[in-house]
Amino acid sequence: MKKFSLLIFTIFLFYNCEDTEFNTPSVQANKNNNFWRANAFSASINEAGFLTISAQNSTDEIFLTVPNASIGEYVFGEISGRDARVVTFEGEEFSTNNRPDESVSLYPELGFLKIDEIVNNTFTGTFEFLAFDESGEEIIGFNEGIFFQVPLLSGIISAEMTTCADTNGPVVSARNAFQATFSEEVQYINSDEYTSACQAYRAALENQFLYCGDEDGSIQEEIESLNECVFPCEFAEQNRTTAEEAFNNPTIGNYIAGCENYKFYLEQQLEICGDDFQNSIQTAIDTLNCADTDNDGIADRFEDLDEDGDLMNDDTDEDGTPNFMDNDDDGDGILTQFESQDEDGNPTDTDNDLTDDYLDNDDDGDGTPTAEENADPNMDGNPDDAVDTDEDGTPDYLDSDS
Repeated sequence: MKKFSLLIFTIFLFYNCEDTEFNTPSVQANKNNNFWRANAFSASINEAGFLTISAQNSTDEIFLTVPNASIGEYVFGEISGRDARVVTFEGEEFSTNNRPDESVSLYPELGFLKIDEIVNNTFTGTFEFLAFDESGEEIIGFNEGIFFQVPLLSGIISAEMTTCADTNGPVVSARNAFQATFSEEVQYINSDEYTSACQAYRAALENQFLYCGDEDGSIQEEIESLNECVFPCEFAEQNRTTAEEAFNNPTIGNYIAGCENYKFYLEQQLEICGDDFQNSIQTAIDTLNCADTDNDGIADRFEDLDEDGDLMNDDTDEDGTPNFMDNDDDGDGILTQFESQDEDGNPTDTDNDLTDDYLDNDDDGDGTPTAEENADPNMDGNPDDAVDTDEDGTPDYLDSDS
């Protein structure tokens, strides 16, 4: 029944009635096919330049809001600033910004306000619209609406008003900034940057909608395609794949950072996309071990020297503390984190004996243990104060000719 009633009213909306001539200021229309005349009316302009024409009688009060106080036709839409609103005597509210309930399948014509003349701070024109209550089930419609010499009682008509053309540049800039957040050049798509840029783009589109209207529906379609600026699952999956590829075949130097990065994007994918029926994402998170128990820069995974899966039986300096819990694995007095590394943070081998320095208690292979070559006089584990007997720039513990 609702669909049929809406269809009949929509058809009626476009039938013309006899022209009405005015000799005095007035607002009148057909409300749900019944004649409606206001007994009070006025116009106002707010600080943003939005014009509202309001009119009321004993049963209803209507508010017709458009973004400019200038001659032209403004199509009402699902956006603040282009709104036709009705408040009944009983306090019920109807608005063109409310959408029909799913049971009302016919997409309604929202209507328009057309300003034909502005003379001596009065407005003359026509209007019609369909407005829905919050549930979308109840409808109020006005057609054949005419307002004649409605006086401006508050605000001023500005000489400089925002036009449709003014919105084009900001839309292009916001679109470019938004698309840049997920361009091919971006290794990882930052969800916060995406959301922020998306919201800015959406705001620019809504502003364009406000001042330009949306006759073909393309602006609204673009706004809806942004999906409330929720970070897309496909981008979370893309980030996870990129992180996983970077983490494959890790080295000691990049393992911890790569592992934590991979875990971060796994968790992001889980949060945004959810898991599959096998819980494969959560399983991947649970089995990922990024730990560095002794904080020596060597992940626990690489402290299992014999690769038997048992970290407790790897104790290079045989001091009773396994390597993954020992911040000086070779017991030479130089903390593992300060032993020699290449530019990528991977352990290196000063004496070329195939044993990295952090596991070698005689780093220069000269037969004298590192601990006996004054590698750390102040005994803080940092060899910055190491003795260099021959003053050749290489401390004794790394100089086989000292």
